[in-house]
Amino acid sequence: MKCMTALLAIAAFPVWAQHGHHEHPPATAPAKPATADTAARPAPATPSPPPLPEPTAAERAAAFPADLEGMDMRGHMDDAPLIAVLRADRLERRDDGAFAWDLRASLGRNFDKLLLRSEGARIDGDTEHADAELLWSHATGPWWDRVIGIRHDAGGHGPSRTWAAIGMQGLAPYMLELEATAYVGESGRLAARFEGEYELLLSNRLILQPNLEADLYSRDDPANAIGSGLSEVEFGLRLRYEFSPRFAPYVGHVWSRKFGRTARFAEDEGFEADDRAWVAGIRIWF
Repeated sequence: MKCMTALLAIAAFPVWAQHGHHEHPPATAPAKPATADTAARPAPATPSPPPLPEPTAAERAAAFPADLEGMDMRGHMDDAPLIAVLRADRLERRDDGAFAWDLRASLGRNFDKLLLRSEGARIDGDTEHADAELLWSHATGPWWDRVIGIRHDAGGHGPSRTWAAIGMQGLAPYMLELEATAYVGESGRLAARFEGEYELLLSNRLILQPNLEADLYSRDDPANAIGSGLSEVEFGLRLRYEFSPRFAPYVGHVWSRKFGRTARFAEDEGFEADDRAWVAGIRIWF
């Protein structure tokens, strides 16, 4: 009997051992779902030290001195310095013997300037036409200035005229330079002038510049051979070579056309309403 009991125990031992081997581990409590308060947050990054130490006040003073061996540099550090510019956009001789000019001068600071504009032509020692404008310019933005002042016309065979002037000038999109000015003269006379030009860079030094100018008047001025409406349009095409931005000789061609009563006044005096001329000149500024 004892032998039988021992044999049964030996036979049952592998089954018990195998069952014990496959026993599941004790269950653990399920993890609580993460919430906004318990969600893991990344550890704050440790700021890296600056590559160079912060300069001291003594080091800044040594690097940027206000006085360099007796030269006071504070006067050259003005945010709005006083600047004077004289620019001759056109000083040219035409193949018909006329000498023409277009001058610009300015004196002022970044936002406010005093402007002088003048253009005209002389032929055979006589002034064919000339005008001068003295204007106050105020910047209304990075690209445009508002101008106000006076204009004086002289030359020709008629009386001189003086006008009050107001207008705009600046840089339009696509780098188009524009000037638009309205004028009020004696006895309620009105006039306007529009001018635009563009610079086409053929190379770093070779520049082609088309220019268009138009004049309009509200009433006839027979004494100065000017008619109402669109009086005259001039288109020029000039090719210049810039030895430097301050000096550039050029050659070109100019076409002008008078319209309406202005054309009839010119024809009555023996001139043609349509005029063309080859030009050669220089463009300079100081």
